[in-house]
Amino acid sequence: MVSSTPAPHYARASIILHWLMLVLLAAVYACIELRGLFPRDSAERNLMKDLHFMLGLSVFVLVWLRLAMRLVNPTPPILPKPPAWQTGLAHLMHLLLYVLMIGMPLAGWLILSAADKPVPFYGLELPHLVGADPDQAKFIKGWHERIGTWGYWLIGLHAVAGLYHHYIKRDNTLLRMLPYK
Repeated sequence: MVSSTPAPHYARASIILHWLMLVLLAAVYACIELRGLFPRDSAERNLMKDLHFMLGLSVFVLVWLRLAMRLVNPTPPILPKPPAWQTGLAHLMHLLLYVLMIGMPLAGWLILSAADKPVPFYGLELPHLVGADPDQAKFIKGWHERIGTWGYWLIGLHAVAGLYHHYIKRDNTLLRMLPYK
């Protein structure tokens, strides 16, 4: 018999994907920040850039799995139920995070394509999405970097909101996404 009582946690696969993607996003950001420690065209700097691209594309692949999981598994309710305006802001935040996780890797792929550079993906070279166009590559790169900076804020606000709900509101928002027995 199937219970009509909603689960108190997200599905285990959703929880794993959530925390795995946090680690991947941290690694994506770390790689691009750490590349500055190495001289231009050095093997280490190129490795950081390649890892940035591959990890970013890994986020792109996994975000589709996360979206599928979200469609298949119901979202556990927040208890006690927050005001409608907080729910609305939470939905907007999640939408922006998904746009970030889809749009940024695509933008990176477009930058490499337009710059006529290889698109590395764990030993494979992905096809270019557009023809060579240095001006287009530069334009997209400017937006990629700008939105990447906004990503720090989005991710930070998401984390602060989870902590706020856990420690101040004392609801189950964070607990729903923590691993459980």
